Amino acid sequence: MARLITPDAPPARFGAADRMWRLPGVYAPQEDTRLLADTLRREGSLAGMNVLDIGTGSGALALCAAHLGARVTALDVARRAVWSTRINAWRAGLSVDARRGSVEDLAGQRFDLILSNPPYVPAPHPLPPGRGAARAWDAGVDGRHVLDRLCETAPALLGPHGVFLVVQSALSGTEATVSRLEAAGMRAKVADRTLIPYGPVLRSRLDWLRDRRLVGPHDTMEELVVIRAEHT
Repeated sequence: MARLITPDAPPARFGAADRMWRLPGVYAPQEDTRLLADTLRREGSLAGMNVLDIGTGSGALALCAAHLGARVTALDVARRAVWSTRINAWRAGLSVDARRGSVEDLAGQRFDLILSNPPYVPAPHPLPPGRGAARAWDAGVDGRHVLDRLCETAPALLGPHGVFLVVQSALSGTEATVSRLEAAGMRAKVADRTLIPYGPVLRSRLDWLRDRRLVGPHDTMEELVVIRAEHT
């Protein structure tokens, strides 16, 4: 059963991410960040493990992994996100290798654990924006422009028994992610979920979402899920 987070709930806390500094336009830690961080912590100690954070944003999840003892590579296509992550790692006294680029740039490398909070919000335009804050959340008409690429590329970057953790909205197809990861030879399942009130992005496009029957006429809550996949 999904946990419920209401507007009156205490602010989400992410450990080091509570003090995240970020340049304008960089994605701020939110409830999806918190949910994925909670799941990551349940993995236990990451001492000696190589961890990759895809789409690091302000670096909140990368810092969480570093606190757990991992050697962390943080990847983002946005230059401002990379600089925000570097500064936050320096302020926290943690070592994080923050790089600008895409997963294709890491071909041939292997990681013990990959985590990602990618863009996943369905949007009226077929392609995600090339710049601006919205590219941190808009992901095409089905919300899967980045998720499908991750399902195809992440498994090849994992070593034996490697784990992939990804957070998304149920609006962008939970079962589609599970099925794609299983097709790539991984054992996948929903590891955690929560309900949150619609935020400003969803509220701004409710008519479009209703026209596409992605939400009901009286729906007010969004389900977030973390999917955990492991090489069999």
